[in-house]
Amino acid sequence: MPREQTPTNGLPAAGSLRTWTVSHGDSFADRYSALAQINRENVKNLREAWTYHSRDGIGNIQANPIVVDGVMYGPTPGRAIVAIDASNGTELWRFQLEPVEQPRIEDAPARRGLVYWPGTGDHPARVVFSSGDWVYALDPKTGHPMADFGVNGRAPLPTGGTAVGVIWKGAYIVPGLLGDVFAFDIGTGRSLWRFHTVPQQGEAGADTWRGAGFGNGAHCWGGLSLDAERGVVFAAIGNALPDFVGVDRLGDNLYSDCLVALDARTGKRRWYFQNVRHDIWDLDCPAPPVLLTITRDARKIDVVACLSKVGDTLLLDRMSGKPIFPFRLRRAPASTLPGEATAAYQPDPELPEPYSSQDFKIEEVTHRTPQAHDFVMRQLMHATYGWFEPPSEGRPMIYAGSRGGAEWTGACVDVPTGRIYLNSNHLIGRFTVYRNDERERDPSLAPSGGETTFQQMCAGCHGAKRQGIGMVPALLGLRHRMSDDEVTGLLRTGRGQMPPAPPMAEGQRRDLLDFLMRRNQPPPPHVAAAGPTYFADGWNFINDPDGYPGCNPPWGELVCIDMNTGRIVWRVPLGNYEKLSKEGQPETGTENFGGPTVTAGGLVFCSGTKDSMIRAFDKDTGKELWSARLPWEGCAPPSVYEVNGREFVVIAATGGGKIATPTGDAYVAFALPADLRQE
Repeated sequence: MPREQTPTNGLPAAGSLRTWTVSHGDSFADRYSALAQINRENVKNLREAWTYHSRDGIGNIQANPIVVDGVMYGPTPGRAIVAIDASNGTELWRFQLEPVEQPRIEDAPARRGLVYWPGTGDHPARVVFSSGDWVYALDPKTGHPMADFGVNGRAPLPTGGTAVGVIWKGAYIVPGLLGDVFAFDIGTGRSLWRFHTVPQQGEAGADTWRGAGFGNGAHCWGGLSLDAERGVVFAAIGNALPDFVGVDRLGDNLYSDCLVALDARTGKRRWYFQNVRHDIWDLDCPAPPVLLTITRDARKIDVVACLSKVGDTLLLDRMSGKPIFPFRLRRAPASTLPGEATAAYQPDPELPEPYSSQDFKIEEVTHRTPQAHDFVMRQLMHATYGWFEPPSEGRPMIYAGSRGGAEWTGACVDVPTGRIYLNSNHLIGRFTVYRNDERERDPSLAPSGGETTFQQMCAGCHGAKRQGIGMVPALLGLRHRMSDDEVTGLLRTGRGQMPPAPPMAEGQRRDLLDFLMRRNQPPPPHVAAAGPTYFADGWNFINDPDGYPGCNPPWGELVCIDMNTGRIVWRVPLGNYEKLSKEGQPETGTENFGGPTVTAGGLVFCSGTKDSMIRAFDKDTGKELWSARLPWEGCAPPSVYEVNGREFVVIAATGGGKIATPTGDAYVAFALPADLRQE
């Protein structure tokens, strides 16, 4: 065996994976259940067992709930954590977080997961999650904050929280939404260590950032996984910021777009592997890495797999970080944008096989109808596109990515076989880079009323200088891409993950609009700009005149890849548009943000599609075996558990989020009728 390949230690044993004590199933993030009561033969009889409504508002829930000793724990749209009897959906307790005047992404409690810790002799059991700028610990029996954890049951998380952490020997290791990875004593909340996802001055990798934009981005919002036996944490790191423009952050920008292995005891870097260099396309690693065992040259080795939005899978040896298959780099196009310097080479691997388009091609334009084709072609006039083609000033840039390929839910692993399953999107992305002709006011002058309102109501998400924070878009150049009426409507209704603005007087709203559109502002200081600055018009997608994606279907897929060979085993459309089916169209798939879960019963469960369905597929063939309609879309992976010998599949079904469907407040569980459980 090559020295860089790690012999398997046999963990986890597939038959042991029968609990769901952490979102994504276990510390390997594999979302595999060894339960097999529900299987290929009887899944057709699966029925709704219970539905829970939180009745505290409506909103998008992306958390994969956990179940411990017959109790399910998860968040609600109304900023609460609830405990639910997992056998019948009855609420047992509720922990209500304090209200937030202007909610940020990270303020949603347990936004992308939570974890249970069984405790020790010194510290009792607890449920741990992030919300806002804190890590919380609750008593799993009562929902009360744990008095021995931090102050009043919470410890500060400097960069905000969103993804679930992992537990290693009494340390809770968790990523910050806006950067870095942190470790806390899970008993006391005491800070143990911090790893900088953007290297600080004097640290290795700091020289890969050059310019005024040093250190923006590289947020670990994708999540973590843990090899507890070896004491190694694996973190998926996002792209550098700002998206689409890199003139102020020249260089490869470590550790953006990286899979990083950390020592769980110290937080020290063991190795890293960067996929996209100097990312200006938002093609980061969006999902928690999954740990699995594969067979190569008749030997079993332990590996880590990490998905990317560009459609490839990083498959690396778990301890050395070396690619399992040859990792090919290809000469990339050079930027013509003054001040920009794109990376000379970008990834172009052959194996594992890409699961989605890695670049846009003109032949992908929809042929649903001649009118739809012509409509999309007109939008592509004067656009640029191609494999890692950089943007040009003022010309639309067409690319595949941003919404996937893969998204935050990532892959699940069939532990016995080394196959992974993932949901994928196929859309046409578009952005345009413009020269930034906006300047800030002279700081010696008082702000306008509109700026004051912006700082109070909007800056928490969009940044004090309208530059955008994390996944929230910048408002620079807003006047170039939206009208006054469009902005007013957006403030009133919200859109996607943006809530409606708080009520304001007409004069206050008008002043805010003037500030956003850069009217009636105090003048800027008279200083010469150091060089050209730019902004991009955000994440846009090209649709046909009827609102369907502007490319040929399938627009969403469920894909199975054998990591032993790197080959795709099967791929099937995921989701469907009923209207198109009635017109005689074959299944198209839809944009999706759910995530699959696989079981020993031979099934892959997945939801997140625009048709509000949850489906079960044969894990060997991809054949759809069962489906059920949810009250709202299931924008999270299902969890699988058992109570008193009965197996359940449960999912948060609340809609909304990036697919922008109506929102709700439900968790829905499915199980077999009593007389069919032994089939």
